[in-house]
Amino acid sequence: MLTNRKLTTLAAVIAASTLVAACGSDSDDSNTAMFSLAISDAPVDAADEVWACFHSVELVGNAQGPQTFTIGEDTNTIEANDACLDANGDVIPNTRGINLFEFTGSESEDLLAGVEVPAGNYGQLRLEMAEGSYVLVGDTRIPLSVPSNELKFDSFTLDAGSNVAYTIEFDLRQALVNPVGQEGYFLKPRGVRLVDNMEVGHIEGTLAEALLIDNQCTVAPTDTSESVAAVYLYSGADVALDTMADFGGSEAAEPYTATGVTFDGATAYNFEIGFVATGDYTVAWTCDTSDDPEVDDTINFVSAQNVTVNADGTVTTVTIE
Repeated sequence: MLTNRKLTTLAAVIAASTLVAACGSDSDDSNTAMFSLAISDAPVDAADEVWACFHSVELVGNAQGPQTFTIGEDTNTIEANDACLDANGDVIPNTRGINLFEFTGSESEDLLAGVEVPAGNYGQLRLEMAEGSYVLVGDTRIPLSVPSNELKFDSFTLDAGSNVAYTIEFDLRQALVNPVGQEGYFLKPRGVRLVDNMEVGHIEGTLAEALLIDNQCTVAPTDTSESVAAVYLYSGADVALDTMADFGGSEAAEPYTATGVTFDGATAYNFEIGFVATGDYTVAWTCDTSDDPEVDDTINFVSAQNVTVNADGTVTTVTIE
């Protein structure tokens, strides 16, 4: 039979052992970080759907060597599906086809959800794409190509013990092009950006119908997916209208991003811009919705106003009236 003194001594030994084990565990954990990666989209008017085929994510440049995560194979990656087909119509294994139009504004889809990686400085993140991406225009399925089937992003740091989430934002008004004389669409690296979710916010806005009417814009379209106007975002406050470029333009102020304004089928005209880096911006709007990112188009901006985007996924409301 154990006496109280013996029980006390045994408890102390167990507690000490637990403390040592816990300290050892903390030491191990301090060498790693938890990393998540999602995708989101700013849509374009020229297409009804844009399907992108993802295969793997690779973090490179750390002294520990490349960290590669293959879709549907490694733990905490998104499940593979049968949306990505090769030239013979066969499903490409370890791929996830995603219609980017389903994840607009502040909505996103996780490719990686809490994978454990060595902490440190990573020189590059590589998003490996697969064959089978396409653009749907009406009933026509048009191939979508990505140069080298890979998108590369700049360096970032994962601190020891941190839990970090990033998002790849596909700004299709910049990135999706259909060059004259070439078959199919191309997804260019410009307009595709990697952001830290803690360092971005979102914009949700409305545009007054009276302004649309006064400026001969489309109002109350039967097809509510049709953009009646476009909203452009420029870095910095008080950007002058006559300095604002379109995508592919030559003016001094290049757009950070842009999005369409759509009718809700009742009374409102809404727009969303997701995953915007924190800071001060100028938001401008126009009735011109057919900006070609390969051409210096003439865009007639009607008016502009300042907006400040805050961190931690904060939603900032903008009213244009």
